[in-house]
Amino acid sequence: MKRCTNGHYYDETKHSLCPHCGVNIDLNLDVTMPKRSTQGDDPVKTQGIYPNPNSELGKTIAKRPEEKRSHQSDGKTVAMIRKQMGIDPVVGWFVCIEGPDKGKDFRIRNERNFIGRSDKMDICISGDEAISRENHAIVSYSPKKRLFRIYPGDSRGLVYLNDEEVITVDELKLYDVIELGKTKLMFVPFCSEQFDWDA
Repeated sequence: MKRCTNGHYYDETKHSLCPHCGVNIDLNLDVTMPKRSTQGDDPVKTQGIYPNPNSELGKTIAKRPEEKRSHQSDGKTVAMIRKQMGIDPVVGWFVCIEGPDKGKDFRIRNERNFIGRSDKMDICISGDEAISRENHAIVSYSPKKRLFRIYPGDSRGLVYLNDEEVITVDELKLYDVIELGKTKLMFVPFCSEQFDWDA
């Protein structure tokens, strides 16, 4: 077991980064990447990008709260695309078609995305109390194979794909519907055979 800087323990053979809090990195590109947040309507917050306060760009923009900036990059595993681009680009979306968050969209990022009610999750569905706080399900995008997959999480709650229970890994396709708790999410890919950030 490995311990992250926030004190969480996780299995390094299963996760390239802490599944509870993500990774804060500074790639010396005058951009600091904090944990992603899906809270609020602030476009800077939802993009997860803040100018480095020590750069010229950072001096011209109002400072964000200290806890949103981090310069911890020592020995952290960073997704290849995030490292190359300096951001963690969107590869697809879930759109809530039923449940408390109906009409809201959720960005899917490269590699593994943890779904739950907690704001620590990559995809935070905070309005549905029937969804587990952490790791109710996992959705991944493989840039090598250009495939999206859905995995059951390690919570008690079940996950359904097109009304079938997800017991092992299942491939996601355009307009598939996943169900967690009282929420139904429709899947819309951005990366595919036609486009990928690696291309």
